[in-house]
Amino acid sequence: MAFNGTWKVDRNENYEKFMEQMGINMVKRKLASHDNLKITLEQTGDQFHVKESSTFRSLEINFTLGVSFEYSQADGTELTGSWVMEGDMLKGTFTRKDNGKSLITTRKIIGEELVQTYTYEGVEAKRIFKRA
Repeated sequence: MAFNGTWKVDRNENYEKFMEQMGINMVKRKLASHDNLKITLEQTGDQFHVKESSTFRSLEINFTLGVSFEYSQADGTELTGSWVMEGDMLKGTFTRKDNGKSLITTRKIIGEELVQTYTYEGVEAKRIFKRA
C-alpha cells in the first residue's frame, strides 16, 4: 500500500520528447509540461481507486490488477490495457486504439518520490511526484 496517498508532479525528464513521439502537437505539449498534475492513489488488495486532477481536467478511475479497462489521456488518446504488480512496481501495459501501438507505464516508489515512467516506441520519459 506504499502507493496510497496524494502525489503532486515535481519535475519531468524527457517528457517533451515522449509527447512528441506520441504525436501530441506542440501547443498541447507545452501546456502538458505545466499541467500541475496531482494523483491520489488508494489501494485495497487488488483494487485501485485513482483520482487525477490537473489544470485541464479531473477524473476518477477504478481498476483491478490484471483486468483490462479503457482510459483516455488528457490529449484525447484512447487506450485499453491493464495494470499488474511486478515486485514493488506497478506496471501498466496499454494499447492505443488509433494505431495499435504499445505504451508501457510504470509506477515505483523511490525514496520519498513516486516515479512514473512512460515508454513509447523507444522513447522513455519520467514524471516524478512528491507527496502533496
